[in-house]
Amino acid sequence: MNLPNRLTIFRIILVPIMVIIPFLKIDTVFLGIPVEYLIIDLIFVIASLTDKLDGYLARKNNQITTFGKFLDPLADKILVLAAMVMLVEMTKLPAWIPIIVLAREFMVSGYRLIAVEKGGKVIAASKWGKLKTVTQMIAIILAFLDINAFGECFTGYLQGGDLVLNFVVTIMMIIQTIATIFSGIDYMKGAKDLIK
Repeated sequence: MNLPNRLTIFRIILVPIMVIIPFLKIDTVFLGIPVEYLIIDLIFVIASLTDKLDGYLARKNNQITTFGKFLDPLADKILVLAAMVMLVEMTKLPAWIPIIVLAREFMVSGYRLIAVEKGGKVIAASKWGKLKTVTQMIAIILAFLDINAFGECFTGYLQGGDLVLNFVVTIMMIIQTIATIFSGIDYMKGAKDLIK
C-alpha cells in the first residue's frame, strides 16, 4: 500500500478519536473557547491536511490508484459528516445543513457505484466537488472555534470578535451548502448518460 492511501486510512482513523473527545468532559477554557473544541478542531485540521497531502503525493509520485480514488472521497465524507453531526449536537449548526450534505453524498455515491458496475470506471471528484470539500473544511474548522450558535450574528446580541467570527462561520456554511448542491447537480448531469 502506497503512502497516499495510508494517509487516507489515517484520516479515517482520526474520526473516532475526534468523536470521543466530548466524552472526556474537559472543563477547561482557553481564550474563551472550551479546550475540547480546540482539541477536536486540531484533530479535524490534521485530518484535513492529510486530505490535501495524499492527493498531492499521489499526483506528484504517479501513485493514483483505483483504491485511492474510491477511498479518498469516502474518507472525506466520514470526516465531514462526523464533524457536522458533532456541531449539530453542540447546537452550533442547524440540522438542515448536514441533511443536504448527506443527501448529496448518498446520490453521488449511488451514481459512482452504478458507474463502476456498468462501465468499470471510478469517477473522481469534479471541480465542484473539490470546491465543496475545501469550503466545508474551512467552515467546520471555524465553527469549532465559534462559541455561538449558527446565525446568531443576525440577532444583534453579538459584538466585536464574536460577531465577526459568527458571521464568517454562518456565511462559509451557506457557501459550502451551495457548493454541495451544485456539485450534486454536476454529478447528476453525468448520470443522465448512465441512465440512458
